[in-house]
Amino acid sequence: MKKFILAALLCISANGFAQLIQFGPQFSYNITSPITSDFNSKSAGTGYGVAGFARVNLLMFYGQGEFGYAQSKFNVAQAGIGETEYKLSGTDATLLVGFKIVPLGKLGNVRIFAGYNWKNYSDIKANNSLNPINIEKNNSSVLGGVGVDLWKLTLDYRYLAGVSDLDPSNRKVKTAVSNISLGYKFL
Repeated sequence: MKKFILAALLCISANGFAQLIQFGPQFSYNITSPITSDFNSKSAGTGYGVAGFARVNLLMFYGQGEFGYAQSKFNVAQAGIGETEYKLSGTDATLLVGFKIVPLGKLGNVRIFAGYNWKNYSDIKANNSLNPINIEKNNSSVLGGVGVDLWKLTLDYRYLAGVSDLDPSNRKVKTAVSNISLGYKFL
């Protein structure tokens, strides 16, 4: 009888643990826009990301960490000097906290969240007619967004507002990123 009770408690705690911690892969699509007043024109570009995520659920609140690879593209131009197209890629790490605002029972929930994102650009490519501007390798952003969990899928929209100045000279270049991500929860 003791073995039966122990096995039942183990099954119950394993199910509770699966509800507490979730993890899986995540794929994203982003649109990066430069924010600057030092260039005459600027245009957004698209990119992608792949990451793994881990989420800790505590009733209606949760915390989530993500680590992966991301790519961003954008253009800046100075009248009479030339245009530079940037393709930046490298490590991407995110920490966020959120609140489940609409529970959908066993089907899932609707969430809101906020957090911090750090990017380390290990591959910087500039395509231009003249000299490219230097780009700072580290980029910090604050983010906010909404998401929905349906069964084992997660779908998020997030807006990342760049805090770091990417241009180490006296000009200012920050990023604004709109990101849509799709993830799959193994647990």
